[in-house]
Amino acid sequence: MRALAVAAGSRLAELVGGDVSQGYGDVTVDVPAAAWTAALSAARDVVGLVFFDWLSAVDELEAGCAVVCHLADPTTGVHLLVRTRVPLDALRLPTATGVFAGASWHERETAEMFGIGFTGHPNLVPLLLPDGFVGQPLRKEFALAARLERPWPGAKDQGRP
Repeated sequence: MRALAVAAGSRLAELVGGDVSQGYGDVTVDVPAAAWTAALSAARDVVGLVFFDWLSAVDELEAGCAVVCHLADPTTGVHLLVRTRVPLDALRLPTATGVFAGASWHERETAEMFGIGFTGHPNLVPLLLPDGFVGQPLRKEFALAARLERPWPGAKDQGRP
């Protein structure tokens, strides 16, 4: 199964100019942000990864955010992570809703929680947070109100090992 995933990842990387890596049992294809929707289309149409599972992001501090999409082929069990990085000063990607309609909800959540805009999204409105909420709670620089109110249990005191 893993050999099939590596082969699928290599094929996708070859098509869109990406890089393949493996870690913790997953095969990941890193693609340039400019090739995001082309990579998702190629994964679906050429590689056969027709099942859209999820899309989210990871805050990588100064490096910006990594947007990750998990795709699979239900007939073979092959699954891949397709990942791209967007810089902090330009947190935008084209929407994937034209490739996978199911990406709509995930992009709305990612936009709300990480502040990443998805250009061309048909309805990029807040999804989970209350009206008037300010900030992106899944970004690492976001200070959680509970942590400001009282110290986190197990936190180390300054100067103590």
